[in-house]
Amino acid sequence: MSVKIRHSRYPTAASLLVLVLILAVGCLSIAGMGLQTPSEKPAQAMEMHRGTPATGPLKLTFGDKSIELTAAELAAFPHTTIKLFNEHAKADQSYSGVPLALLLARLGVSEKPRGKDFRLYLIAEGSDGYQVVYSVGEVTPDVHDGTTLVADSMNDKPLGDNGQFQLVTTGEKRPARWVRNLVAIRVLTAQ
Repeated sequence: MSVKIRHSRYPTAASLLVLVLILAVGCLSIAGMGLQTPSEKPAQAMEMHRGTPATGPLKLTFGDKSIELTAAELAAFPHTTIKLFNEHAKADQSYSGVPLALLLARLGVSEKPRGKDFRLYLIAEGSDGYQVVYSVGEVTPDVHDGTTLVADSMNDKPLGDNGQFQLVTTGEKRPARWVRNLVAIRVLTAQ
């Protein structure tokens, strides 16, 4: 007695039912995880790393060099104003602050990086532990068209809930690498 196995290009009703059940269980599991719709994500992302407004100085380090700047000390530096559209807030905003490259130069970071200087990167951190990474080339006007500021005002007013300092950058599609309540910037070298 021989058994013939029938192969078909088309799925059987039973296999389609199993597939539908698997998809339904998967969808229910995802719904139970508390995932948001795309329209809910930007508002929640803004709240995620808001944190408590930092009131202490901003600490910048590079190797064994370090400086701490209070709000009054940062206010004494030459300021630049940038105007941009904040995708999260869905509004045009104006920020005033000190170009980050100017502050990094105080630590000995070259304003015109060459060769090994491009191994340098920085980690900017907010008071809630939110961290972002930039290469030195991304924050240096000699290399990059964008402007990165340590801002101390928005729309001609103090930053308020965003702390004393906020890292903002032009030329990005959304402000994912902006840091509210900025408390530290560490310059490191890639190996």
